[in-house]
Amino acid sequence: MKTSSPVFDAGSRRRLLGAVVAAAGVYATAAPVQAQQNTEASLDTMTVEAAAIPDSAAGPDSSIVARRTMTGSKTDTEVLDLSNSVSTVTEEEMRTRNVQSLEQAIGYTAGVAVDQYGSDDRYDYFMIRGFDGTSAGTYRDGLSRRTVNFTGGKLEPYGLQRIDILKGSTSTLFGLNAPGGMVNAITKRPLDYDFGEVYTTLGDDHTETGADFGGPIDQAGEWTYRITTKWQDAELSADETRDDRFYFAPALTWKPNDATSLTLLADYNKRRGNTSHAIPIGSNIDPETFLGEPDYNDLDRFERNIGYLFEHDFQNGLTFRQNARYTHLDMDYRHVYLSQPDPREGRDAYVVAGERDQYVIDNQLQYDHVFKGVKSRTLAGFDYNHDEVDERSRFGSAGGIDINNPIYCGASCVDLTRQPDFHQKQIARGTYLQEELTFNDRWIVTLGGRFDEIKTDTADEAFSDNAFTKRAGLTWKALENLSLYTNYSESFEPPSQRSLIEGSAEPQEGKQYEVGLKYRPATNALITLAAFDLTQENVIKQVSQNLYRQVGEINVRGLELEGKLALNDRLNMTAAYSYWDPEIKEDGLTGNEGNRPMLVPRNIASVWADYTIPGDSARGDLTLGLGTRFVGDTWIDDANSDKTASYTLVDAMARYGITDNVDLAVNVTNLFDRDYLTYVDNVSNSGFHGDGRSILTTLRYHW
Repeated sequence: MKTSSPVFDAGSRRRLLGAVVAAAGVYATAAPVQAQQNTEASLDTMTVEAAAIPDSAAGPDSSIVARRTMTGSKTDTEVLDLSNSVSTVTEEEMRTRNVQSLEQAIGYTAGVAVDQYGSDDRYDYFMIRGFDGTSAGTYRDGLSRRTVNFTGGKLEPYGLQRIDILKGSTSTLFGLNAPGGMVNAITKRPLDYDFGEVYTTLGDDHTETGADFGGPIDQAGEWTYRITTKWQDAELSADETRDDRFYFAPALTWKPNDATSLTLLADYNKRRGNTSHAIPIGSNIDPETFLGEPDYNDLDRFERNIGYLFEHDFQNGLTFRQNARYTHLDMDYRHVYLSQPDPREGRDAYVVAGERDQYVIDNQLQYDHVFKGVKSRTLAGFDYNHDEVDERSRFGSAGGIDINNPIYCGASCVDLTRQPDFHQKQIARGTYLQEELTFNDRWIVTLGGRFDEIKTDTADEAFSDNAFTKRAGLTWKALENLSLYTNYSESFEPPSQRSLIEGSAEPQEGKQYEVGLKYRPATNALITLAAFDLTQENVIKQVSQNLYRQVGEINVRGLELEGKLALNDRLNMTAAYSYWDPEIKEDGLTGNEGNRPMLVPRNIASVWADYTIPGDSARGDLTLGLGTRFVGDTWIDDANSDKTASYTLVDAMARYGITDNVDLAVNVTNLFDRDYLTYVDNVSNSGFHGDGRSILTTLRYHW
């Protein structure tokens, strides 16, 4: 069976939709498809046809289990062949859990911690292998989308068809990056068959509607399109919060032949959100109480992206790829927050207007050939990143507030003073080379190197950094479905707030050693185990509003176990466990050697399972899902002065197929409305609590 055809009749389209039902969001009726297949082929023949439809390395995926990825090596590679650890959250998994943020999407992944700042929903906060990846570790379609100072965006999950999480130091391929790893979000792209859906989601102070549709434009299938859009008017669980969104993303693919493709991607992402808020520790007031100022509680972003993905196969083992994107982001940030142990004595206020322009392009040339029985895959690349940020800010004070009887004073009690403008232009150029050699189809050697040149201009100074990072890996395929691997890799990351760092700032450098195994049973499943030793030097920590310090050296040793199983058409399961042993090795500034770094848990665990009860002539399919996440205790600072307690959260869902094309779903996060504390600000003695229970009901029509 082919995955594409110049013209689709109704029967072939139905079979194709059945093969990629989960990733495309199109739910076909199981019985008619089975009956049709039975009339065409025997059971053995059907098995062969299903296997002939491989999942794409960038999605869409036919289940929650990804088989291939482009993220691990920038080449289309079977996950078992990689000498590093990659986890994937497919579109089916995101849809089942109805994720509303990147944090929710990756929260069930081994080696990943989210929600470090609780009710602070300003950015996509996450930690990989004990190191923060919020500012530097987010990528989209393999291209960086860093946050600089305050200016940065948030991803819209509804616009994504999969999320890859690459763990460990990744600078050899992706350049400037944190040592723990990266998150690569893959944008929804046109498909070569007709599909579509419209939906409405309702909840407590939550109204949302969206659509996702596309298909071939011409009969030959040379042109395909996709339009994804979403509108939302919502509040979060705490008082004076909002999460309003408008997302519109058109996409167009031109594929004149099997060797050439060009995909144009654009999106407009308008988000009106709120700043973080906290309550005094030990106050015994409702954690949802708002102690800021409603007139100074904005974090509004208007982000526009336009780019393309180009690939051409020269048909002689040589392939060229070029990905590019331009981003313009405007940000309006206004905040009144607790700054004193007794809020009646006063609060602080901060206002920032940010503007950002980023242009990034990645060129790749891949050459595959066989020499005396040895398979060789060579990748050479050059990428360029031009990133310019301007921020105008004012800082000052606001009047005090009675936490037991909050009375807001508005602009009349806020006194602001203009601060020096923040300006940073950073130009990064990277040249990289990677060689993969396969011996006897059992041994795979991966060697890579990269040279980066970075020039950073601030309002007062100019800096230049360069680095050569290396990577070496070995994979042994002990069995066709079992591989063992080891690797060494490095990371390199110049400071993104150079002018705000006390003293002479040095680039952060990381080194990682890793061993692991990957097992794919006969069923549709993937089980991975990894152990690692990861060290970063010149780690940057924020000391106050506009002051950062480099604390020396941090080491994290850990163990990760993850399983993703799509056992049949009815049962899906994910399970993950992470053990981290983090330690501050050197800290000449404050003497915290031997302590555990702040906000880094030792233990993280999660389980999710959903089961579908097939329908009959009297009723439709019923899917029930339940998941739980455990996060261990964390220290509130590097001095290890106090801890936040561990917590366990439970999520649930139910979906009923009203007809073949209509389903109704209910998703609940934090099912038992657990009150949990994730972060404490020592200066103001204020705590940040996690979001409370959310219940969302979705009615979806798909075709």
